[in-house]
Parts: sequence; C-alpha cells; structure tokens
Amino acid sequence: MSFLTQRPLLLPLCILLLCCSSQTELPRLTPEAVILAFGDSLTYGSGARAEQAYPAVLKRLTGHKVVNAGVPGEETEDGLKRLPDVLDELQPELLILCHGGNDLIRKRGEEQAAANLRSMIVAARKRGIAVLLIAVPKPGVLFSVPEFYKSISAEMHIPIEQKVLADVLSRRSLKSDAIHPNAEGYRLMAEAVYRQLVEAGAL
Repeated sequence: MSFLTQRPLLLPLCILLLCCSSQTELPRLTPEAVILAFGDSLTYGSGARAEQAYPAVLKRLTGHKVVNAGVPGEETEDGLKRLPDVLDELQPELLILCHGGNDLIRKRGEEQAAANLRSMIVAARKRGIAVLLIAVPKPGVLFSVPEFYKSISAEMHIPIEQKVLADVLSRRSLKSDAIHPNAEGYRLMAEAVYRQLVEAGAL
C-alpha cells in the first residue's frame, strides 16, 4: 500500500491520538513551581498527622513546594467561593483539585457539584494554572466513582486520577474511619498522583 493510499487512514488516527493526548498532558513544572492541593478533609489529611497527608508526601516525592489548602467538611459551593483568593495569593503553576466528597455524603446533588468543579477549573485556567483532577467515590460498600468526574476530565481535557481513592477507601486496612484514609492510604494516594504527574509530563 502506498503512502498516498494510506493517508485517508492515517489522518483520523492522528486526530484520535492528538485528542487522547490533549486530555492527559500538563505543562512541565518549573523548578520553583508551587503546587496547590485544594479540597476538603481528604486533602487536609483527616485521620493522619500533618506530615502524613497526601500533599506533604507529594512534596517529598516531587521536590516541589506543595501547599495543603484542604478544609475539612467543605462542600464544592464553598470551595468555589474560596478558591479564587487562594489562587491569587499563591499563584501556583498547578492545581490538584480533590473535591465533592461532602456533596456526595450530604446528597447535595451531583449536577451542582459537577458545575462547581467545572467553575473551579475555569477559575484556574483563567489564571494560566494547569489542573489535575482527583475523583472522589461515593461512600458505601462499593465506593464507585460518579460519572461526572470522568465527564469533566473528557470535556475539559484535563488529566484525572480516578482509581486511587476508590481503591483505598474500599480496604479497611487503609482507612482511619469510614470515609478517610490512614497514613498508608494517604501515601498510596500521593504516589498515584505523582505517577499521574509524571505520565502527564508535569515532572
């Protein structure tokens, strides 16, 4: 088969590859980059000591400054109100967004939680800040991840870590209580985020 006859087949393949890669690529972090870990108690590190929270572990893994901006009990509506000032104060190169768990626990409505997450991502992008999304599972026996996290990742072309929290919270040995990891669980969370950053090209 000649190159000319291959071209109709190659073009759709190239477009598909570009689309797939655009969902997972992040700009490479500069040596002085600040990473902002933003969320609720899962970011704060409830159930473990401060140095065992995933942002603290991620700081050691990456060598970058990682700021823990987790607020226990916060819902996405309040996170959306809080985020712009935090972004303007810290001016991070990367936002790691792990939010929505309290909305799910309190049954606030997945559509509104998804809308708030999208607005947070838009706020970061308006400031030239890259985003990595962490999916939070629904509490329960299976700890399944709501579809809206995957939809946001696909629609907004941002990388997502969608497995680690569901895996950790499904194992009693990795939890401090029904909805929070313990130190080992947070370590696994940080390692999964680190792998995502490497795969996406940020590190």
